[in-house]
Amino acid sequence: MTSTERAVPYYCPFCGDEDLRPAEDGGWLCGACRRGFSVKFHGLFLPEETLG
Repeated sequence: MTSTERAVPYYCPFCGDEDLRPAEDGGWLCGACRRGFSVKFHGLFLPEETLG
């Protein structure tokens, strides 16, 4: 994923509704509760030791 692509949420983290629209600032707007939020990918974190 490049920095210009969006991570797509499927549910609002505040109310759980699915009515989400892209916001002009690069975030997301929930049509149900009218809250704005963003999603940030921090990376993959692998365990230092594998079990087994």
